[in-house]
Amino acid sequence: MQLNTLSTFAPRIREESQQMLQLVSFRIGREEFGVDILMVQEIIRLTAITPIPNGSQAILGMINLRGRIIPVVDLKWILRIGESDEQAGRRKERILIIEMDGHVTGFVVDSVSEVMKVPVSEIEPTPSLVSSSISSAYISGVVKLPQRLIILLDFKQILKPAEKRELENIGIQAALIEYENTQGDTGVISGYQITAQKNIKE
Repeated sequence: MQLNTLSTFAPRIREESQQMLQLVSFRIGREEFGVDILMVQEIIRLTAITPIPNGSQAILGMINLRGRIIPVVDLKWILRIGESDEQAGRRKERILIIEMDGHVTGFVVDSVSEVMKVPVSEIEPTPSLVSSSISSAYISGVVKLPQRLIILLDFKQILKPAEKRELENIGIQAALIEYENTQGDTGVISGYQITAQKNIKE
């Protein structure tokens, strides 16, 4: 009787002991990507982005998210991904608010698919050719599912040193901005006025 009980619970024990990784999956063009959910602070709808004068092409500008000034990066431009054949306008676009090394940055993506769990054992090393346009330096692994291939991005490798320095400078400027403590909070960034946006989640 005891042996039967142990054999019944053994598969469950193995399943619970298996290390799982929780991902946020999203799409850019025809490709599907994933990022560790622990790096994602939140997901918001695409909102007005204030351009940065003389900024790099990778950095679209800044947004005011409940009083926080956050730089926004064009992930499609960095990964060199073209437009999808199934563009549904801009209404599905989202901004992933990602924390990296103590800095918070927004990354624009075409759409967010789902939150999912995958066994760490099913994550495979980066193949030599996942996509002809995406540098392998940006990829930490791949998850192969039935009729789906999810590319895991290493966000710490996404930005070049010059772009990281630019984001740090934006952070310094943001720390010096004072906001009115009202419902219609506004601030001025490099001569551009922006209005705080409500947190609109997926």
